[in-house]
Amino acid sequence: MSATIIIPNYNGVHYLDECLKSVFEDNKITPVIVVDNGSTDGSVEFLATHHSHVKTITLSENTGFCHAVNIGIKQADTEYVILLNNDTIIRPGFTNALVNAISKDKHIFSVSAKMLDMKNPEIIDNAGDLYNALGWAYSRGKGKNNSRYQKEIPIFSACAGAAIYRREVVEALWYFNEAHFAYLEDVDIGYAARIRGYKNIFCPGAEVLHIGSAASGSRYNELKTDLASRNSVYIIFKNMPVLQIILNLPFLILGLFIKFIFFCLKGMGGRYLRGLARGLKMSFCKHARERKVRFLWKNLRYYLIVQWELWLNMFRLFII
Repeated sequence: MSATIIIPNYNGVHYLDECLKSVFEDNKITPVIVVDNGSTDGSVEFLATHHSHVKTITLSENTGFCHAVNIGIKQADTEYVILLNNDTIIRPGFTNALVNAISKDKHIFSVSAKMLDMKNPEIIDNAGDLYNALGWAYSRGKGKNNSRYQKEIPIFSACAGAAIYRREVVEALWYFNEAHFAYLEDVDIGYAARIRGYKNIFCPGAEVLHIGSAASGSRYNELKTDLASRNSVYIIFKNMPVLQIILNLPFLILGLFIKFIFFCLKGMGGRYLRGLARGLKMSFCKHARERKVRFLWKNLRYYLIVQWELWLNMFRLFII
């Protein structure tokens, strides 16, 4: 098989059985690696007892999504790696659909699966990620009817909850940035790949049912708000040259203000501001300077394409 499935797990024992059964029902020869992030709910013991054929890597503590999947990617020896959340159930044909989609063009970096709401499979959970000049990353199609998303199209980045990646490019990009810990790391690596001329696409034929927020507990919570706001700032400083930041600054300020009001209404305005402050601090640390995407004139074309998308995606937010 040309792909390895990597499943990061943190206290997901209640989801693992159905997830793994669906994986092997789909394709019995696909290598699977579960990276356990210091679970305390018996996940490791469950895997040893009920899925001993699955390669399990056990970490002593929760090191975050990025570190866990990087460990799995480094253990894989296939051309592609499929990242899959533990709170998912894949539908038949999922693996082959992703492999076939990414194999069409060597310039495709990642392919995002169609993620459907577990409770209501007629509703989209994620049909690829978009990113705009307001500094917002958002799930394409979330909450809308599945029937509207039947075409394979370009997207800004793939959602790492169910997506395939070209392994050698992940390595060339220095893997998923572990400074993120979790949240927006998939937008970050997809952004970095786009600057280098790679494409990310959505594959409607690869379907997966998704519970969502299984590790964090809810869609909006203090941990997620803190990490997502911090990382949203870091993405900007890491991937945009100074002139591009200046060009987008009015939109970015507006976007941050709107998000601040949104989280104030949810009682987490202070948490959001603290996350932004941490993001600014992180953007200027030694690690960030080392990971900064250096501007190269040969990539100017791709910067211009991305910038046009950043503007266009502000409007797509309301129609796509």
